Amino acid sequence: MSQTERVLVLVRGSRDAELTQELLARAGFECMVCRGVDELCSAIVEGAGAALLAEEVLAPAVVERIATTLRHQPPWSDFPLILFGAVDGRTDLVRVLGNVTFLDRPVRARSMVAAVTGAIRSRRRQYEGRRAIESRDTFLAMLGHELRNPLGAIRLAMAMIDARTPAEARTKEHDIIDRQGKHLTRLVDDLLDVARITHGKVVLKTARLNLVDAVRDAFEAHEARARTHGLKFSLRVAISKVCVDGDRQRLEQVFANLLTNAIKYTPRDGAIIVSVDEEGDDAVVRVDDSGVGISPEMLPRVFDVFAQANRSLDRTEGGIGLGLALVQSIVTLHHGRVEAHSAGAGRGSSFVVRFPRVAGEIAAAEPASSTAAANGAKRIVVVEDSSDIRELLVAILELAGHAVSSAEDGPRGLDAILTSTPDIAFVDLGLPGFDGFELARRARAQGSTARLVAVTGYGQYEDRQHAAAAGFDDHLTKPVVAEDLQRAMQRMDAGNFR
Repeated sequence: MSQTERVLVLVRGSRDAELTQELLARAGFECMVCRGVDELCSAIVEGAGAALLAEEVLAPAVVERIATTLRHQPPWSDFPLILFGAVDGRTDLVRVLGNVTFLDRPVRARSMVAAVTGAIRSRRRQYEGRRAIESRDTFLAMLGHELRNPLGAIRLAMAMIDARTPAEARTKEHDIIDRQGKHLTRLVDDLLDVARITHGKVVLKTARLNLVDAVRDAFEAHEARARTHGLKFSLRVAISKVCVDGDRQRLEQVFANLLTNAIKYTPRDGAIIVSVDEEGDDAVVRVDDSGVGISPEMLPRVFDVFAQANRSLDRTEGGIGLGLALVQSIVTLHHGRVEAHSAGAGRGSSFVVRFPRVAGEIAAAEPASSTAAANGAKRIVVVEDSSDIRELLVAILELAGHAVSSAEDGPRGLDAILTSTPDIAFVDLGLPGFDGFELARRARAQGSTARLVAVTGYGQYEDRQHAAAAGFDDHLTKPVVAEDLQRAMQRMDAGNFR
């Protein structure tokens, strides 16, 4: 039996502990007798199948310590506790600790073994659920990464068409490809964000900011779309400034997802009202709509991954049921909370987001580098194994006036960087021969001072750290478009690297 199925025992008196351990060992269970609540909680964190507790050891401080440990368990976990003691008068333990089974004294050996057997069986199902979630998230991450290369080629090709086509000559088909390419990019980003957040791999870049500004920016970005859908779209701000500690990009993602959802589910001639206010110690953002509403059976699941209020074949607005799940995850990372309210189908819905307010001055934004500084001709090397992406990157950079050379694998890329001494090199990490990490290490070891920019479908925090440790100065996540290249060169000119 593995450590994850061991039974933890916390009772008063060594004799009771020995008898319990001996009895369970004869029934085939591995036991660990804990000397106190700290050892019990540490063992729960390390991995266990269930815990046997005597009622007399559960002083209020002990109960709170166990409850705190259980609250920090992952979402899939519902750790089973078996309590020697009467259920009468201790129903509060079920509310505080959750999955509690009571065994009345005197405890029969058969009853104890049956209770532990049931608890371990339940725990095994939880582990199976965890493995299914991990397999799903691994698949989503791989799928997202694999989709990024073709998406990158499509977006770069559209950028080339844009650069060569006067605005008046753009066709309807051109606009459709451009719009849907951006939409597909957002879907892939959502897939990857779900995997990152589920695995705890999202690190917020927080600063003190004005929440009103973040909401207003998101509102203005969606205003044209709401008007196109024939909606009354209004912003009501009761205050000019309310400070929170937050990641500006992630907060705008929260509000963008809420507004996208409201527009998606509000019929023409409906109304969407966005408001920002203070309530006690909270900064509160509300998104109210007069749309299709949420049925009572759907309301408790509205923030679940892949949940969809409308599962009909009419899917004109698209979406894969990730937006609200991401909203809840990002808000939680900011120590906030989000609630959904609806009086039922056809009666509109309301989403309320609360963040803790903070005092102090808003962090000053970093000064932007001038575009002119990045427009000076540079010597650039592109190292990319996808011929389509490589050729498009070279064409876009040459069109901007830069001198560009390229290579399709690690050895040739290293040779190009060492011989042409570029100002900047854009290097794919997944290269044949040897990968981009090894290329960067060898380039630095041989004295290259080129600014190295990693280009990859993997954009998690640890991927950026790994790239920086190998010698990269900056990091771009696919699909990369012309604006990404320009911003990377602006950061180079400003000496401001990620």
